[in-house]
Amino acid sequence: MVHVCGLQLAPALLAAGMMNIVTGFVFRIPMPVQPMKAIAAVAIAEGLTEAQILTAGIGTGVVVLTLGVTGLINWLNAAIPRSVVRGLQLALGLKLLSGGFTMIAGTETWFGWDSVAMGVFCAALVLLLYFSKRIPGALVVFGIGLVAVVAADSSIESHLSFGMDWHLPHLGVATDWSVGLRRGALPQIPLTTLNSIIAVCALSIDLCPDRPIAPRRVAISVAMMNLVCCPLGGMPMCHGAGGLAAQHRFGARTGGSVILLGIAKVVLALLFGSSLLVWLKAYPQSVLGVLLLFGGLELAIVCRDQRKRVDFFVMLITTGACMAINTAAGFVVGWLMASLLVWGVFRIDPPSDRNAL
Repeated sequence: MVHVCGLQLAPALLAAGMMNIVTGFVFRIPMPVQPMKAIAAVAIAEGLTEAQILTAGIGTGVVVLTLGVTGLINWLNAAIPRSVVRGLQLALGLKLLSGGFTMIAGTETWFGWDSVAMGVFCAALVLLLYFSKRIPGALVVFGIGLVAVVAADSSIESHLSFGMDWHLPHLGVATDWSVGLRRGALPQIPLTTLNSIIAVCALSIDLCPDRPIAPRRVAISVAMMNLVCCPLGGMPMCHGAGGLAAQHRFGARTGGSVILLGIAKVVLALLFGSSLLVWLKAYPQSVLGVLLLFGGLELAIVCRDQRKRVDFFVMLITTGACMAINTAAGFVVGWLMASLLVWGVFRIDPPSDRNAL
């Protein structure tokens, strides 16, 4: 979004860091703060302007705040079957897995600082450190990526410059609001509701059973992040099941982990501002692919609790529709299928064993 659409990197990074710190204290689990994917995808593909991106985030925040304050989000959470939520999580996990493999293979070189060999090496390191409680695999792999950046271009350090460049965005043009709400907010709202609120709450029960989070709190958190940060130039942000799974897989267990991450973002934003873009673009995609791959694996594994034939069937139908069309369509298909089974419109269980998978 920074490179294609003109979003300001410094305030986006600063806002994300500040929200990391706040959510770390509020939720006390490794709750992620990440870009809103639907808005980001539309913005990059269709070339939305900074103002249109930010108005999309504000519009989404207003709708999500309404769901949270009125308590409608709790009703949705109770009404949506667990098998449908697991289908959404499995689809996202598979997409992350696929994306990780694609990034590694997409280097199109077998050897080098950003290559298939680098991806295989980092994946092997992650596997070796998979169950280590002393050595965080993600930190080791991330450090290797930084070494690769410098090794590939020894002059890259000269691109860093001190100071945070920032200006308030202009959000008063009606056409920007129209485009942002119609093309950005509308596809983002169902994704935020399902993945950033309902699915992440379900995953928190699996990964952090002693500190589960309530949908209403998450909805208000997502809304306030965007209503506060977007008018100041911060990117549209949300929480997400994929981010929680990835951070948990690589060793994060408490809010302290994301607080440290937030502090690092704030310091980098204040010290170097938009000059960090050169480093971000140079970071090896083979290394990022490994992190993405194992994050997807962690998210998909939690879906193994769907042991009944009916639940497994609904989960797979939801997953297939999500991957073939989009998250919102997958949710509708899965929820409809689950409802038809509950109403007894048709049955899929064999007469001899209707509960076992």
